[in-house]
Amino acid sequence: MNKSYAITCSSTADLPESYLSERGIPYACFHFYINNKEFNDDLGRSVPIEEFYQKIRDGAMPTTSQVNPEQYTAMFEPLLKEGKDIIHLTLSSGISGTYNSAVIARDELLERYPKGRIQIIDSLSASAGYGLLVDTAWEKMQAGVSFEDLTAWIKENKLRLQSWFFTSDLTHLRRGGRLSASAAFFGSMLNICPLMNVNFEGKLTPREKCRGKKKVIRELVERMKEHAENGLDYSGKCFLSHSSCPDDAAAVAALIEDTFPRLKGKVFVTDIGTVIGSHTGPGTVAVFYWGDKRTD
Repeated sequence: MNKSYAITCSSTADLPESYLSERGIPYACFHFYINNKEFNDDLGRSVPIEEFYQKIRDGAMPTTSQVNPEQYTAMFEPLLKEGKDIIHLTLSSGISGTYNSAVIARDELLERYPKGRIQIIDSLSASAGYGLLVDTAWEKMQAGVSFEDLTAWIKENKLRLQSWFFTSDLTHLRRGGRLSASAAFFGSMLNICPLMNVNFEGKLTPREKCRGKKKVIRELVERMKEHAENGLDYSGKCFLSHSSCPDDAAAVAALIEDTFPRLKGKVFVTDIGTVIGSHTGPGTVAVFYWGDKRTD
């Protein structure tokens, strides 16, 4: 185990708290506001995930705020005091300004700890895709990869992380400006489930309109055949996150496991947390895996 540096992330990697604590990965909490109250996005401790989504179904419209420089300072400084360097992976700059907050904290801290090193790397991913990047980096650290080599590997390979998702509830895409009100209305009337991905700029991008969940699930797996490393012989990990739709998540996971027999373990299924879930609403399934480089 390499103890000369630490890997850190934020709550929007949507990894279970138990996963992060068992591996000793520090994380900074985003914030969300629901029914006029502020909460930390603390992986379901303040507000259980299912309770959060039920509040949305009951009409709540949550908003979010990012990690500020002071929070990053509070997370980074104890590690620097221990003599550790830091590789911090941030939520995609395509959907959040938190990268800039982390850079501000880094620059201020390195004035006080000039012998320390802090690499701030924009994941260009979100939810459990961001989580899969954290997971891979942690495993490489455990294998003894140096600070410099791991930093270079992440920067070189992060765009190979494929992120595809669909939603069966267009309300929050309309609210977030991803769909017009008329497109959301007619899409709901026609049972449209848009298939989207995260592009090379780390932004959410609609790719195809599918009619019905069965069709969009099939199309999502077809895209995995097309983009996964080694196609049907893909032997890496697959992470899946969902927003309060466990049956849909189970159907997607089962089809992936049937289609990719060399997959490394079962599909890792986790919840879309409260911050990402504030923007997706219930009914979203997202799939993440290593594949070809995102170029558009």
